[in-house]
Amino acid sequence: MIRFFKGLVLLPIAVIVVALAVANREAVRLSFDPFSPDMPVLSVTLPLYALLFIAVGLGVLLGGCGAWLGQSGTRRTSAERRREIRRLEGETARLKAYAPPPANEGPNGIYRNASDRVALPAPR
Repeated sequence: MIRFFKGLVLLPIAVIVVALAVANREAVRLSFDPFSPDMPVLSVTLPLYALLFIAVGLGVLLGGCGAWLGQSGTRRTSAERRREIRRLEGETARLKAYAPPPANEGPNGIYRNASDRVALPAPR
């Protein structure tokens, strides 16, 4: 089902990209020298569609880097919580290993009556 939806979305995009490439085959000069536009020191002549694809690719790459850097706080918090969970799981296992069995516990770990249970406050 997901493959179908991918095809449903990606096929029209591929058709548009091919149409854009065919319609913009004209070579254009990209100059990196703002001081001498007639005789630039550094310039590149490429088809227009190549320049558009490069610009889109750079935008996707820079946007991904920006999103990744923006999520650093979330990743840090998640790592801290994972460490805390591991520590608490180890502490729980250690306490369970050393805890004596309750005296009022019946067979299969079931309490004999409801008054034998101790209520603990809910965790925050």
